[in-house]
Amino acid sequence: MKTNIADLVRGVGGLITLPDVFIRISQLVDDPNSNISDIAKVAGQDPSFTVRLLRVANSSFYGFSSTIDTVGKAVSIIGTSQIRSLALATSVASSFDGLPNTLVSMEHFWRHSLYCALAARILAKQVRGCDADAVFTAALLHDIGELVVFNRLPEQAHAALLLVLDSADELPVYQAERQVMGFDHAQVGAELAAQWKLPPMLGECIAYHHDIRGELHFPREVALVHIANILALMAEVHTSDIGDVAPIDPLAWEITGLDAEEVIPATVTEAQQAIAEAEQLFLGK
Repeated sequence: MKTNIADLVRGVGGLITLPDVFIRISQLVDDPNSNISDIAKVAGQDPSFTVRLLRVANSSFYGFSSTIDTVGKAVSIIGTSQIRSLALATSVASSFDGLPNTLVSMEHFWRHSLYCALAARILAKQVRGCDADAVFTAALLHDIGELVVFNRLPEQAHAALLLVLDSADELPVYQAERQVMGFDHAQVGAELAAQWKLPPMLGECIAYHHDIRGELHFPREVALVHIANILALMAEVHTSDIGDVAPIDPLAWEITGLDAEEVIPATVTEAQQAIAEAEQLFLGK
């Protein structure tokens, strides 16, 4: 019987839930009648989120010159839409704590996700009009569909991994998943984003980070996450040679206006320098 993606994602709904603080902040950000004090009040009602928010706001991640000692100050300085992204980014790893799998190291999974997020944020700052914090969050979530697949369809996920290992031409994982299951982790992640009612940009980056040639509403952000995903692999294996990893679609450079030779080495190095602090901030390590 063919698996339905929506049913697959609904099947993990009891295990994966987003924190109330994110849901309420997200609603307020979308409410034209709300203001900064409303958002700060909601954020401040969750002590653990308050601690994480102030820790991130005072880190080199933002690099503010003065100490941010209240939630209200953090919201006013960082910005309301960025606070929504931050609320999601700081809580997403813990949301998956109850989702066991036997196929992948969670430490490795989240390290790759963080490397991708860091690289995407670094790149987004160089592209006019991009919300670097939102792109960071999109990149952090780009592979969440993998965790759903690993949990719900472990045998098929394992078969897809074996197909990759046995392929002579280094078959990409997402293509192997399509051969085995009829869909890939990016599509599963996009369905999860839809069921969570995440902002459309996040869902689109999750859905198309491997294939950026669709009809997209957020082509620059998707292209940034696509590039960052490959640069994350370079950072993980400590290589500066783009030939050591999967190819980046040339269209991504065209869409973003970034120069590959100029940004690749610097981005990989900066992400490697930031990973230890990022793991502490976002994963609590």
